[in-house]
Amino acid sequence: MPTYRSHPLENGIPPRWASEWGDDIYGPFVVFKVNGVSQWLRWIPAGRFLMGSPENEPGRLEWEGPQHEVTISEGYFLAESPCTQALWEAVMDENPSRFPSPERPVECVSWDDCQRFLERLNELVPGLDAHLPTEAQWEYACRAGTTVATYAGPIEILGQNNAPVLDSIAWYGGNSGRGFEFLEGEDSSSWPEKQYEHRLAGTHPVGLKHLNRWGLYDMLGNVFEWCSDHWSDAYAAEVVVDPSGPTEGQARVIRGGAWGYGARYVRAAVRDHFEPENRADVLGLRLARGHVW
Repeated sequence: MPTYRSHPLENGIPPRWASEWGDDIYGPFVVFKVNGVSQWLRWIPAGRFLMGSPENEPGRLEWEGPQHEVTISEGYFLAESPCTQALWEAVMDENPSRFPSPERPVECVSWDDCQRFLERLNELVPGLDAHLPTEAQWEYACRAGTTVATYAGPIEILGQNNAPVLDSIAWYGGNSGRGFEFLEGEDSSSWPEKQYEHRLAGTHPVGLKHLNRWGLYDMLGNVFEWCSDHWSDAYAAEVVVDPSGPTEGQARVIRGGAWGYGARYVRAAVRDHFEPENRADVLGLRLARGHVW
């Protein structure tokens, strides 16, 4: 079972770039700051998990299998939320998002844009060495020790945009118009079988839904998150250690589902892909950081 053993903060010496650090009910954390904008990173302990979905999971897509055992051999840090527009703007001095708001996740960013962001961030915060998580790191952290479709429990899909278990943890097609205040939102009036009636939809500020057991918000819904891996159409069935995907390919993996997607696309095992130059209002990112200062 995963433990918090051997994390970099246990010797009581934080990294030079940290503005805050400590332990709480979710485990160790460290915080960095850029131009007054803070980002919390949560410790993800090493461990094993089953990656992908079982064949009987509601909404399952064929490229989610075969389900297979993965070992994450080293703990790592992962941002507690998707990268906000405030952090992106603090680093890049611009904001590409369709739904402008400092507390909302940045979107309309390509994988290539994310690489430029990471390069600039790591220049501004020497020693941070932030990067995108691998697909395996992402799913392992999303599940946080759980084994079913979502970290809130199994999923029952009652309609294309209606899975009640998602309401407490994710902004998706069934609820992303609730409380949405922008007049220039997406027209959602014709979306079928919504959990709640709404007419305009889009992203929401991060951290409004329940977090998972490791202290992570919005791992499902709001925006898809780019991963470092090239896309592969299917997994291998073998047990693997620290997989990082194919060595080459035309597309990059995205994970987590988004505000404009139906219920079947908002599960821990869901995976999709986009060309690395693609920008869309459902595409964002989450920062990762290795285990050694």
